[in-house]
This record gives sequence, structure tokens and C-alpha cells, in this order.
Amino acid sequence: MTATDLDVVDVLTADHRDVTGLIGEIRAATDPTVRRDITDMMISELVRHAVAEEMYVYPAMRKYLPDGEKSVEHDVEEHKDIEKTLKRLESADVSSAEFAGDLDRLEELLADHVQDEEGDQFPELRQRIPHDELVELARKVETAKKLAPTRPHPGAPNSELFHKLVGPGVGLVDRLHDKLTGRTTG
Repeated sequence: MTATDLDVVDVLTADHRDVTGLIGEIRAATDPTVRRDITDMMISELVRHAVAEEMYVYPAMRKYLPDGEKSVEHDVEEHKDIEKTLKRLESADVSSAEFAGDLDRLEELLADHVQDEEGDQFPELRQRIPHDELVELARKVETAKKLAPTRPHPGAPNSELFHKLVGPGVGLVDRLHDKLTGRTTG
């Protein structure tokens, strides 16, 4: 399968595996600097993933899934909880008990979110949306991830319109801040 054959489910599932792998690397790292760098990379990856879902996948879920609106509302609430946890991880001392607790909390939230998506929503998307449209959604998601913010902004709306109008500017500011501070974002 080539990159051009990948559909949005392939892309998002790979993101889930990447973030899960980064959490494992965070847990295995003993050097605080390395742990911070991996944490910042994981935060960045997860924020970009969530923004891309909200921009392109959730509108498709609303359109094609019989319970799409309800599923999207549930997923957006999960994104809000995840984003609040990411915000705490962003500023926490990676050697602290608070950091460990927040990482555990994030892992719980992600496990539930991934189960909802991969167990129910993704198979339904593949069943109800033409393959060429799923491939086009993958392209849009990949493009959105390149422009999306790299830091959590829990006070910002979790909406397609906000992300499309304001998100690229926020992403630009985040990437500039990352560069100036030497933050690792992948």
C-alpha cells in the first residue's frame, strides 16, 4: 500500500500508535531532558491530530453516521479533557508525582477515545463513505496537521470553523514559540 492509497482511518490509526509509542518512551526515559523532549513531541502530535479530526473527520461523521452528531459531541468532550491534561503535562516537572498522575490520566482518556474510534466509528466511516473520499480526507488531515497548533489551548473552541479560520495563525505562533524556546515538536 502506498501513501496515496492510505485513507483517513489509516492515518488516524497510525497517529494513535505513534502517540501510544511516545507515551511508552516517556515512561522508559530516565533523563529529565529526554523525557521533556518526548513529552513535548507527544503533546504536539496529539494536538495536531485532534485539530485535524475536528476540522475534517467530525464534519464527515456528522454527515455520514446515523448517530454522528452524538458521536462528535462525545469525542469533542473527550478532546477537551485530553487537552486540559496535555496543558498540565506541558508545564509539569517530568520527575514529579503530578506528571506521573497526569500521564496516567492521559493514557486512560486516550484508551477510551481510541476504543470509540477504532472499535466503532472508523469501521462505520469505511462502510458509509466512498474510498476515494476517505483518501481525500486523509490528504486534508495530513495538510491540517502541518498547519495546526502544536500546543494545547484548552480555552479555544473545539470547532471546525475556529480551526479553519484561526488555527493556522495559532499554529504559526506556536511553531515560532517552539523554535524560540527550543521545544521539540517532531
